[in-house]
Amino acid sequence: MGQTIPVWLVVIVSLLAANLPFMSGRFMAVVRLTESKSLGLRLLELVLWYFIAGAVALGLEHRGGQIAAQGWEFYAITGTLFVTFAFPGFVYRYLFKLR
Repeated sequence: MGQTIPVWLVVIVSLLAANLPFMSGRFMAVVRLTESKSLGLRLLELVLWYFIAGAVALGLEHRGGQIAAQGWEFYAITGTLFVTFAFPGFVYRYLFKLR
């Protein structure tokens, strides 16, 4: 079994965290806002969720053994993957027309 469960846990947490800014009307899914969230606020929230998901991944990696050193390439790829995970929520919020 090894690292299979932590890897899938990170993928699922990242998928949920990437879509949360677009699915919830609250800031960070906790703070109720008096007005609707703008796209800029949703993107800021997306960046914050990226770091939270990264902290979860780092914690699971630390629990599993030694933490590997990462360069800028790792963060570029994980950031791009996180934005790709956010695509369904973005489509639902801004491109899907409810009739």
